[in-house]
Amino acid sequence: MRNKLIAAAVSIFAFTPFLARADDGSQVIVIYNTRVPESETVADHYAQVRHVPEDQILGFSLTADETMSRDEFQNSFQMPLARKLEYDGLWRFGSVTNVATNGLKQVQVRVVWSKIRYAALCYGVPLKIAPDPAWHEPRNAKVPAGLDRNEAAVDSELAWLPLAKMNIALDGPLGNWDYGATNPAALDPTNGLLLVARLDGPTPEIANALVDKALEAERDGLWGRAYFDVRNISEPSYKLGDDWIRDAAEICRQFGFETVTDEKPTTFPASFPMSQIAIYAGWYAGNVNGPFALPKVEFMPGAFAYHLHSFSAATLRSSTEHWCGPLLAKGATCTMGCVYEPYLSGTPNVAVFLARFLSGFTFGQAAWAAQPCLSWQTTVVGDPLYRPFGESPLERHAELARRKSKLIEWSFLRVADLALAHGQGIPQTADFLKNLPATTNSAVLTEKLGDLYDDLGKPASAIAAYKRALALDPSPEQRIRLRLALGEKLLAAHRDAEAANDYKALLAEAPDYPGKAGIEDKLTALSAKVAETNSAQTNAAAKP
Repeated sequence: MRNKLIAAAVSIFAFTPFLARADDGSQVIVIYNTRVPESETVADHYAQVRHVPEDQILGFSLTADETMSRDEFQNSFQMPLARKLEYDGLWRFGSVTNVATNGLKQVQVRVVWSKIRYAALCYGVPLKIAPDPAWHEPRNAKVPAGLDRNEAAVDSELAWLPLAKMNIALDGPLGNWDYGATNPAALDPTNGLLLVARLDGPTPEIANALVDKALEAERDGLWGRAYFDVRNISEPSYKLGDDWIRDAAEICRQFGFETVTDEKPTTFPASFPMSQIAIYAGWYAGNVNGPFALPKVEFMPGAFAYHLHSFSAATLRSSTEHWCGPLLAKGATCTMGCVYEPYLSGTPNVAVFLARFLSGFTFGQAAWAAQPCLSWQTTVVGDPLYRPFGESPLERHAELARRKSKLIEWSFLRVADLALAHGQGIPQTADFLKNLPATTNSAVLTEKLGDLYDDLGKPASAIAAYKRALALDPSPEQRIRLRLALGEKLLAAHRDAEAANDYKALLAEAPDYPGKAGIEDKLTALSAKVAETNSAQTNAAAKP
């Protein structure tokens, strides 16, 4: 019966994964900086675990700084790399004739055959190209004022390397002809695009771990919860960011993720119990804050985290400044960010990214399908081959069941959330979880059952479910969330003494909880209320 329920839920999966043969290390070039010893170490580790051919591991002598000059980028990196790939037979240039709608013909010299699709830049390879006021190009009237700048992210400038023999203007962004691509095969050097990502972060150890966590999620699945932080902006020039993030949240909900969307103008507060993070997208703070600034963040293996900000990746070397470095330091497996001011329309469309990534694109494919621009400001950090959704949900569930993996609780949760997202009633979903043997030993499923009871207007059942979930070894942040939910339900049911005990337990279990002051205020008010109630009961009992 359970298998039929799973099959029924998955049959309404709105997006079918692309189950073609996965790309592998033979399609990757790994690039390191010969002046940074740790860079080669990261390159060797990645090449070993992804089985990259030895002749596709390439070293270049580059500055050890995160910022390089335009001259060094072009003459010591970009053009030598294009020539080496051609010389080594990893790709081939040729002439291509394009016919415009007006009948005019244009001949382009570009890559027409390629063995490789991806470039993995390793820790130590510079992150960004400094602005060069001496680099003069004819003024392009089509480039708006403010965009006629030549600074760029190294990743974004390398992405159009298959067109290196053409005269590409460097002032301003280059429109990405593969933006929004729905066919992963289109994202290829023969279509003018090299899929560039970097194995990077505040330390070489963090950079090295990106592929290890990616492989773990490919084996076990990317599980957990999805969190989105919009700003509720109506101003047209900024509303686009909210639209992208809201659309991304709905995509995750349709894919069966337990999804939370914060609609407040501010970012998630530090007191928000953000547990078991699989996906995060939000905006707009200059430096990491809220739950992500806490000593420990509950990122699941394989987690994607992205904060939209103009300088979110101004450096990757810091674990406290901006966003990309801190997110990686706290355990995220992949991210994206901007190294210089991109303007909102030049940032990644996170909704496009998640629609492709959850459909079975590799991280590299999904990241570049989501870029409106090349030759601009975005860096892509993570294993470009990372592909946690390469199996169908049924296949993944069957494999977890065969291995008797505890992660199957997340697969059952996805079944429930898929059913709800596609029209199944709350009562039927609650009955499914109530009668599911896996729920008996799962804090994840029992908490969901409590939420459903609450939605059904059954507070006593919700309270009982939250209490059971607390006894089933929830994660630290999940435990805080359960305590908060339980306290609210007990207060609403006028069970003040039990609510006070619940809040006391929260403070004992999480003495460093950022919302401690608010809980202490509640306890003070509750203590006075309970004392008043007890006094009234005592006086009533004393009357003849």
